[in-house]
Amino acid sequence: MRADGLRALGMRRLAAAIGYAPNSIYNAVGDLDQVVLRVNAGTFRRLRAALARATRPEAAPRENALALADAYLAFVAADPALWSLVSDYATAPGAAFPDWYADALAEPLAAVDAVLAPLLPEPAERRQAVAALWAALHGLAALSTSRKLAMLTPEPPEALARMLVGRFLG
Repeated sequence: MRADGLRALGMRRLAAAIGYAPNSIYNAVGDLDQVVLRVNAGTFRRLRAALARATRPEAAPRENALALADAYLAFVAADPALWSLVSDYATAPGAAFPDWYADALAEPLAAVDAVLAPLLPEPAERRQAVAALWAALHGLAALSTSRKLAMLTPEPPEALARMLVGRFLG
């Protein structure tokens, strides 16, 4: 997938790459959607670790929020093909996300929530802020990795992310 993109992803190619029969993967994990969700869950755990390394306990909350934005974009830029599984892959219509997947996504969101807590003490408002910032940065990262952001603006994604978070936090 890293070499040929998301369109190249398939159970037979995956099985050949890891030396298993496709049926073995189906029996152990499930269909391709389940494989991708498991890969994405691991990606979310690695993102959580990257976000944790970006913050400093002695830093001001606003400074840590900007550091999270920087770390998020750096994480995505380090492996855009893998990140495309998060941003571009769509599961079957109507398929429910398993609880373990929601838990994995909650891990990096918890890092953002913790940084914003001193700035937005009301939990419902903070939950909305985390969702809005996450979605905005996700869109910025997706446009950046697809090289479509350059059609909108010459500024690098890091500058736009810092502006977005800085203005959002006032």
